Amino acid sequence: MSQADVEPKHHKATSNEKLVIGASSLGTVFEWYDFYLYGSLATYIAAHFFSGVNETTAFIFALAAFAAGFFVRPFGALFFGRIGDIVGRKNTFLVTMAIMGLSTFVVGLLPGYDQIGVAAPIILILMRLLQGLALGGEYGGAATYVAEHAPNNKRGLYTAWIQTTATMGLFLSLLVIMITRANLSAEEFAAWGWRAPFLVSIILLGVSLWIRMQLNESPVFQKMKDEGATSKAPLAEAFGKWSNAKIAILALLGAVAGQAVVWYTGQFYALFFLEKTLKVDGFTANTLIAIGLLIGTPFFIFFGWLSDKIGRRPIIMAGCALAALTYFPLFNLLTEAANPALAAAQRNAPVFVYADQSTCSFQFDPVGRNKFDSQSCDVARAFLSRASVSYENEAAPAGSVAEIHIGDTVLRAPDTAQLSGQARADAIATFQAEARAALEGVGYPTAADPAAINTPLVIAILALLVIYVTMVYGPIAAMLVELFPTRIRYTSMSLPYHIGNGWFGGFLPTTAFAIVAATGNIYNGLWYPVIIALATLLIGLLFLPETYKRDIDS
Repeated sequence: MSQADVEPKHHKATSNEKLVIGASSLGTVFEWYDFYLYGSLATYIAAHFFSGVNETTAFIFALAAFAAGFFVRPFGALFFGRIGDIVGRKNTFLVTMAIMGLSTFVVGLLPGYDQIGVAAPIILILMRLLQGLALGGEYGGAATYVAEHAPNNKRGLYTAWIQTTATMGLFLSLLVIMITRANLSAEEFAAWGWRAPFLVSIILLGVSLWIRMQLNESPVFQKMKDEGATSKAPLAEAFGKWSNAKIAILALLGAVAGQAVVWYTGQFYALFFLEKTLKVDGFTANTLIAIGLLIGTPFFIFFGWLSDKIGRRPIIMAGCALAALTYFPLFNLLTEAANPALAAAQRNAPVFVYADQSTCSFQFDPVGRNKFDSQSCDVARAFLSRASVSYENEAAPAGSVAEIHIGDTVLRAPDTAQLSGQARADAIATFQAEARAALEGVGYPTAADPAAINTPLVIAILALLVIYVTMVYGPIAAMLVELFPTRIRYTSMSLPYHIGNGWFGGFLPTTAFAIVAATGNIYNGLWYPVIIALATLLIGLLFLPETYKRDIDS
């Protein structure tokens, strides 16, 4: 299929095109709503489904549930992408929506461990696997479907609506949860009320399916199908031929990887940093993030529109460059604005950890089950990292027990290699209490003071981080669609998107925390998104073609 450049034509959206955008976006909002519910209600889900199993089994189940959220998305992209390129876009994303909705509804009805035993967590994980697979197939279908309906000169604008759906899905899930909480006591919500948002999804599923069933197949795909020109083996054609596979690799490394880490940093790591590192209370942190999202979300549409005028690549590359250049100063400023007492303590009372470096682990723990308590170095570092205290690492003689130096106070970490069971737990608890008292003594706060938060400045920083997100994410769907020919488009664009966002982006919070624990600096976790964004910037500038004038209809 030719993808020659063409001059853009003036075009006014028809009612059918508005239906295409609205129905595709609404369905994708619904799928993100389902996906976010699990994360938002994870504490209640764990209590009902994982509490009755032993620690080892609970670890395995937690790892499997985590894997369902991130690892399986690319496999869903391959599976449903292939179907979408053979059968059609419309029917495929109807199937993904039905799978996602029914899986979510089942979670709301699923008996807990106390009723059906180990079958409960097993069924839960199966539902999560189905959700991950469905989400892997949904995005590519929606983006491809909208793009193939869009005029050549408005493809960025039209597909930008799809880009708003993850944020809108998050809002919707939080709204339903908040309404449910407001109408129930804390005990009722913990006992059964947490199921209500999952059950509500069946109504959303019905509405979304009905609207999407009003749609016709993509005209570009239908024409190709009528001519018998569809691919018989899209996976082999997309990734078995180097001419196509190299474009998918380039799309991943030269666009999507950077987009993913900027997206996760601006929307998820910023929340993690506010709540876990700066110790802003959860309600305030969520409120501040929500305001930042509200301010920033219209820029998805703006940058999608702008990409139709000046190109996709300049905007995506500019977003990666701005993020890489400004993340460190912005997050330092965020500390000053949200927890000035912590910023002052870091300046005035530096902390040092003296340890045998060979005994220190790299504390990467994606499922949050590792206690890092088998060596004194890990005990010291884990405590300081979770307390959001920056520290300097100093080498100590081999075989020595780790020490924390806080001002004039020297605290010896417990030699946990020589302890086990309750004795180890008691020693760690005593050490942590002493260390916490010493930190408070030199001005390290246990929580951010709400009265001291510079709210306008915090919101401005968060909104700017979201605007970076909109720069890299707003034009990405149009670019991915334009990079690949129609016959393998669904398959080809879905895989790099979900590897980038599921793996590069999904691992960002845990990787960043591990870097912080290893280096001692609460800002060093930012090196992960900065390095990935810079790599994408370099590869994108050197090798990524501009696509915005390509005619995908011919």
